[in-house]
Amino acid sequence: MVTRIVLFLIILIVGISVAVFLNTKDYGPNELKVYQPKDVNPELKDNTINYNEKNHRIGQFAFLDQEGDTITKKDVEGKIYVADYFFTTCPTICPKMTAQLERVQEKYKDDPEILILSHTVHPENDTVEVMARYAQRHGAIPKKWYFLTGEKEELYRLARQSYFVLKPAEVGEPGDAGSDFIHTNNFVLIDQKGRIRGYYDGTSPTEVDKLMEDIQKLK
Repeated sequence: MVTRIVLFLIILIVGISVAVFLNTKDYGPNELKVYQPKDVNPELKDNTINYNEKNHRIGQFAFLDQEGDTITKKDVEGKIYVADYFFTTCPTICPKMTAQLERVQEKYKDDPEILILSHTVHPENDTVEVMARYAQRHGAIPKKWYFLTGEKEELYRLARQSYFVLKPAEVGEPGDAGSDFIHTNNFVLIDQKGRIRGYYDGTSPTEVDKLMEDIQKLK
């Protein structure tokens, strides 16, 4: 009986030790962090996010691309992809972000394992036809760079609850939590298992260089 109790205690202690290690370990220079809800913008206190979640994956989705095809999570399973949110009539950060994604596409244009998903935050205007013209104007390669539109509620749900591309409130200004409009400069790197592996300023060439370095690490 005593032996069984001692054995049980040993197993319990080892299990706890492993769990602590996995949750506190440092990441080496060639190993990317796996982001969980607790790691991103907890000050927003968005009640749609479970900050205690330990094994976060991008949720299910179904949107139309610039060719009118339905794109779902199944289409990106096993792929590395970069996700962002923008709108076609944005005069400020979006043109800079799109220009940087052109660089990403050019680098990986012959690699079928690397994709780009650009979601609109203004689907009322950004119809399939509008997105098609925008994609053509920026040389988007079909099935490589997807410009996605659909129901606003679903686009925003994915942004808030899966990608966590929320803007913290600035002094004297509201943030994106609970807002009817999301305006973020974040690019989000997603790995082959649907996990978030990095956030990058999509208006910064230096940050996008880092994004492409991190894609290589995932490959």
